[in-house]
Parts: sequence; C-alpha cells; structure tokens
Amino acid sequence: MKMLQEILKMHHSRNLASQELFYCCTVLLCRTIVAPCGVVIAWTKFAKSESPTKILNFLERVFDKEESHPAYICIDKACVVLRSAISNSWNRIWEKTTRFIVDTYHYKNHSKDDVLCQEWCNPAPTDGSAPNLVVAACEQFNSWLGGFESILKLMTPQNFNWFLHSMIIYHSKYVIQKKKQHTNAKKEKDSETSEEEDVDADVEG
Repeated sequence: MKMLQEILKMHHSRNLASQELFYCCTVLLCRTIVAPCGVVIAWTKFAKSESPTKILNFLERVFDKEESHPAYICIDKACVVLRSAISNSWNRIWEKTTRFIVDTYHYKNHSKDDVLCQEWCNPAPTDGSAPNLVVAACEQFNSWLGGFESILKLMTPQNFNWFLHSMIIYHSKYVIQKKKQHTNAKKEKDSETSEEEDVDADVEG
C-alpha cells in the first residue's frame, strides 16, 4: 500500500488527470480503483464473491476523508452499490461529495425500468448534469491484467498478492512515464512552433 501511495502522490503532482473521477474495476475476484489516466490507486481481494457492502467498505477505506472523495465513481454495478449505500452510509459519507455512475460500457445492459439507475447512475443524463464518462483506461488495464489470469489462478494467496501488487506498480509507473514523455514532447513541439513564429516575424520585419 505504501508504494501505491507513492505512485498516487506522483500522479497528483504531475497533474496527469483530474482527481474528480475514479473507476472501480473488477479483475478476477479483485477490485481496483483506477484514475482516468490509467494509474491504479488501490486494489483489494474479495473472498468467494463481491457484494455492494464489500465494495462500499473498500471505497471508504481508500477515500477515508471527505476532501479525498471524487465527484464521480464509475462502477459497473453502481446502482446496486448506491441502493446499499442509501440504506447504510450514503447520508453520512457520500451524499455531499460523490455520485455513483455506471460506466458507459456496462450501462447499456442495465434495465430501462430501473428508475434509480436511470435517474442517478446514468453516465450521460439528458439534463447535462454529468459528463459522458468512458472507461477506456480501466478496460485497457483489465485487458492487460487479464493476460495473467491463467498464472494467477495457480498461485498461492501469498504469491498472488505479491505478483498482482508488483504488476500494478509496474503498470502505474509505466503509465506515468508515458504521460511524462507525452507532456515533454508536447512542450517541445509548442516551443518549436513558437520559435518558428518568431523567425517568421523577424523575416517580415
């Protein structure tokens, strides 16, 4: 967890993506919280199955202070989690700060007759009250990590924890490095464009 916290600090200090939105994704019987840029913020395992209560407990451990709450949390079963939260921790923890949204990839499979889901968990409500959220970063991470599924299934719990944690750290560092390279390349391009404009101005003068 300490190393992941360090990665999170790097992520925020370099302003790689907005802190207002996080994705909660499933890999095997694990849940990960992924920032829009692809950096994995946290992960946990669920014994045998996951439930809305387990997901809420996980979110409350990660976002343990109100000032750390994102404005939006995308979850494939956000409406189910929201129902559980309303019965337990919604007023106390999430109501003032956060909206649970079903990601666009899974939302198409949710019932159109579910009023709570349609009104409160819609990723693109017609009234424009929330952005149209996509989950490219999360799905890309799931796809990448899914390549190790056959190996992970054969591991002992201790090896599973070590391997998954190591790969998440590797993935997050890789994402940060790629973002840094992209930012530097953009700065260099902008600088070259500015120099060319200065030369043109001198010639015209």
